[in-house]
Amino acid sequence: MSQKPLAFRMRPSDIDDIIGQDHLVGQGKMVRRMVDANRLASMILFGPPGTGKTSMAMALAKSLQLPYKILNAVVDKKKDMEIVVEEAKMSGQLVLILDEVHRLDKAKQDFLLPHVESNLITLIGCTTSNPYHSINPAIRSRCHLFELYKLDETAIKQAIARALTDTEHGLGNLSLALTEDALDHFANAANGDLRAALNGLELAAFSTPANQTETIEIDLDIAEQCMQKKSFSHDKNGDAHYDVLSAFQKSIRGSDVNAALHYLGRLIEAGDLDSIARRMVVCAYEDIGIANPQAGPRALAAVEAAERVGFPEARIPLSVAIVELCLSPKSNTAYKALDHALSDIRSGNTGDIPPHLKDAHYQGASKLGRGIDYKYPHNYDSGWVKQQYLPDVIKHKRYYEPKASSKFEKSLKQIYEKLSNHDS
Repeated sequence: MSQKPLAFRMRPSDIDDIIGQDHLVGQGKMVRRMVDANRLASMILFGPPGTGKTSMAMALAKSLQLPYKILNAVVDKKKDMEIVVEEAKMSGQLVLILDEVHRLDKAKQDFLLPHVESNLITLIGCTTSNPYHSINPAIRSRCHLFELYKLDETAIKQAIARALTDTEHGLGNLSLALTEDALDHFANAANGDLRAALNGLELAAFSTPANQTETIEIDLDIAEQCMQKKSFSHDKNGDAHYDVLSAFQKSIRGSDVNAALHYLGRLIEAGDLDSIARRMVVCAYEDIGIANPQAGPRALAAVEAAERVGFPEARIPLSVAIVELCLSPKSNTAYKALDHALSDIRSGNTGDIPPHLKDAHYQGASKLGRGIDYKYPHNYDSGWVKQQYLPDVIKHKRYYEPKASSKFEKSLKQIYEKLSNHDS
């Protein structure tokens, strides 16, 4: 049997062998239509690890019986790409499968671009990064962008079943017995990563001694041991990490305690206390604001406590703060009011400061009319006196629009409306 990993040996050799990704290779879908029309175009395949990007690229080239080469944008040099181009000139067309395409430097890119444009090279770039964030526009604009999704458990089980029965490339020559619990665990713990599932299966198959009937029995305990490092997969520098952060903040904003705690758990497993802290404090002021004025200080206190004690205990103050943030009433009226004011300022809608508000703490100010007729609110019993504060051209502007999202903001609204009525 080949010494290459099972996941490598089980790569599809035809578009019909691709497991999952029906939104691309299903009947009538775009990649399938390319193959059916025998018109393979340059493309970027992006998605999480183990979703079959390189495997799909190989399968597409094989389906059309096109010669192909696999290079890595980081490891392989410009000279390697020059060799590929020479081979393409001899064959008339060649598919270049370029892993880590987001790491393509300018010299390699400048060399490849004219050959991609002339269609001498059909480029299939593969990356785990979001191409809109990470790939140079010159490359991106010349390629179709196709996103691959994590495989669901049904698809992973299908791939495992194929590996267990394939006598040429898989484990079909071994007498393997896989319990349902073990199969479920391989499919679930892989977290959508087919490569992880097949690697775990292969480890289990070759590290488990056969029983008296020469059968290798793989139960749940063995599956858990072989998959333990893949039960959770999180790259704190990748695009998926920012998706988790986005879901985390939106779950707090949406008052879903369970979802927020789930995403908090993911971030804790990734060990990213800095991002947790930043999002919590931002949420406290952006999404809760004056509906619960103590949410901000308490979130900051929880963050400081978490930073002081460190993980694993840090999860305790963080969880307390997250529950409060989720279940607090929500209001974004304060910062939205400021944004409204900033919009006026940036568009030039400002006007001159009323003379009675201008600085009068210098000799000759009164001769310029500065500070005259200013009414000092503390000289009045109510602590408030009617006078104009905004410039003339915007004196009737209302930036702050309160809402009664909590008892506290409702009281602020009542005061605000009362003062506004006096001022009109």
